Amino acid sequence: MAVVDYLFTNARLPDGKVVSLAVSDGRFSNLIESGGELPGALHKTDLGCRLVVPGFVEGHIHLDTSFYGDTWRPHKPCTGEFDVRERAAFQAENLALAAPVEERARSQLELCLARGTTSMRSHVMVDDSVGVEHLEAVLAVRESYRKQIDIQLVAFPQHGILQSPCTADYMNQAMSMGCDVVGGLDPAGFDGNIAGHLKVVFDMAERHDARIDIHLHDPGTLGVFEIKCVADHTRAMGMEGRVTISHAYCLGDLPLDQVRRVADTLARSGVAVVTNAPGARAFPPVHVLRDAGVNYFAGNDNIRDSWWPWGDGDLLRRANLIGYCSGFNEDRELEVAFDMVTLAGAKALGLGNYGLAVGAVADFVVLDAEHIPEAVVAVPTARDVYKGGRLVASGGKCFASQVTT
Repeated sequence: MAVVDYLFTNARLPDGKVVSLAVSDGRFSNLIESGGELPGALHKTDLGCRLVVPGFVEGHIHLDTSFYGDTWRPHKPCTGEFDVRERAAFQAENLALAAPVEERARSQLELCLARGTTSMRSHVMVDDSVGVEHLEAVLAVRESYRKQIDIQLVAFPQHGILQSPCTADYMNQAMSMGCDVVGGLDPAGFDGNIAGHLKVVFDMAERHDARIDIHLHDPGTLGVFEIKCVADHTRAMGMEGRVTISHAYCLGDLPLDQVRRVADTLARSGVAVVTNAPGARAFPPVHVLRDAGVNYFAGNDNIRDSWWPWGDGDLLRRANLIGYCSGFNEDRELEVAFDMVTLAGAKALGLGNYGLAVGAVADFVVLDAEHIPEAVVAVPTARDVYKGGRLVASGGKCFASQVTT
């Protein structure tokens, strides 16, 4: 039997089996049940029958606008009801006084990595207020951490596309520089032109062979109409499985029978939805969307920024919040919440070879819990995080200096 790079013995899988995990060239080369012959290994680790789960997938975050690791910024409330334009204005004021983007992005990235995130999609502001300056900084951070975490970047028009004359040009530049996903923002509520906004987004995605992720805060029937427009464009362009709607707050505003009809439309179009289960805002009901076949996943979204002061980068805690806010109590429901920060996110981001299986990339987290339902409820803090079979974080500490070369 060939010698492997890493061998992890006494690994307890989510189904309860205790196995040994063999890793070669950054992928699982074998899962050996108890009593099976073990290969020789360059490095061997006894996991002590702790729970092993796939690395967490951060489906929606903003690395460039967090103040984590910077000076505390007291939250400034909107003058009336929640308003995206006003919040964006507060953000611009705060960013003008903040530490450099690269410094803040590194702090937030290590926070997430230390808690088990091994893959991430981050939106990065690209518009005529900052050009591609934020992106240049975040690209440098992505390169520095390429061996610890996989990062998709979204060219995000924080101030709209049509409202800002040069934004589409900056977004095209951003895609050429290394962004992976074309972003969008409230085609009706912000830009006031659904067809025009979506044409720019979908045409750009086709040009760059990229995925799409559109922020949608617009409420009620307006938001529902925009969802249907996104679904129509997705089918017309043959982009099923490559489009995500972030937030979709409107689906938390409507009676369940109406939500079911919209969920069917999303499922037929292969449009995914991502949520962070915000505290005071209704979000799309999990079971309704999942039962319809919608790929519904999760992310932390903002962490200590101009939108709210909350967030600790922990996707296991995010699963806990989703379960709590959704009234989940049964084991099968708690497993759904966990799926939203792992497998569902991996599918939405198009991550190939994800999970605990032979041939999959050996990204995993080791937890002190009996099984997934207990992990979601207890949110154990003791964790070891592995990327491609290598230990990259443990005990809340990210070992950045050991693996960047």
